[in-house]
Amino acid sequence: MSNTFGAGRGYSVFPPFIKFLLIANVAIYLVQSVFLTGLTFGGRPIDDTVMSLFALWPLESGFMPWQLITYQFMHGSIGHLFFNMLALWMFGMELENLWGTKKFATYYLLCGIAAGALHIGISPLLKDVLGPTIGASGSIMGVLLAFGLTFPTRPVMMFPIFFPIPARIFVLLYAGIDLLSGVFNTGDGVAHFAHLGGALGGWLLLKFGDPLFRFVDKASDGVPRGLRNEDEIIEAEYRDVPQRNERRDALIHTMPMPKVTSTPTRFVADGVPVTQERIDEILDKISQAGYHSLTENEKRVLFEVSRQL
Repeated sequence: MSNTFGAGRGYSVFPPFIKFLLIANVAIYLVQSVFLTGLTFGGRPIDDTVMSLFALWPLESGFMPWQLITYQFMHGSIGHLFFNMLALWMFGMELENLWGTKKFATYYLLCGIAAGALHIGISPLLKDVLGPTIGASGSIMGVLLAFGLTFPTRPVMMFPIFFPIPARIFVLLYAGIDLLSGVFNTGDGVAHFAHLGGALGGWLLLKFGDPLFRFVDKASDGVPRGLRNEDEIIEAEYRDVPQRNERRDALIHTMPMPKVTSTPTRFVADGVPVTQERIDEILDKISQAGYHSLTENEKRVLFEVSRQL
């Protein structure tokens, strides 16, 4: 796959910022849990010093502004790290390929900042005030929200839901569970309101953040793409799919030659090669009855062809 939706950006399984986040989060976890364990400086464990400087602390307990960024790269357990990085890769990969690295990086970090800000603002109001907060979960929740709004009908299956459901339903369920847990289970050691803060920050960025995204990414076309669903993207971009040459077809039909039933192309949809005849059928159907006359399978084929241009 070379380009995404004809936008001129390269498609990658590990786009640059996702790759950086995966490497950075794993490396920091290894340094904390392996190399710093047992080391002391001035009689104090070095890991305690790292936590006091870079984890997110309440306002009255050692908060520093840079902690709103640094806490996003720290994790308390291998499970915490694994599931966060898995979700980041699963849902963030397509967003970075679609938006571009600068926009995605800005969105991700600001979602984490919003998550941390809401958490330290809400935690004093709760009965059980949490201690230092670490983890990328707030940023990941913002990524989940953006994925759900961009691809609302895309089937999603992820722990603890073991059957596919539409992405928008998955995000709503996840946010609802976090909200209920944040209100009724504040002592479980999980910063539920940080998760919700990430989702809220993501929604605000998608709704009102386009001037900021245009500033950080000069290639932005001025459209808040995070609010466009998959059908809208395909409908806007299907013209990039190789079109039929009407004059060529007319000439072919007047020549006494065998009918070609399968013209190979470089496109693949769901692991199956897409022939030029298949593409022509879909484009003819759009011309005759409009885009919304397509079946879900035809939309999916067009989506994959557009993505591989």
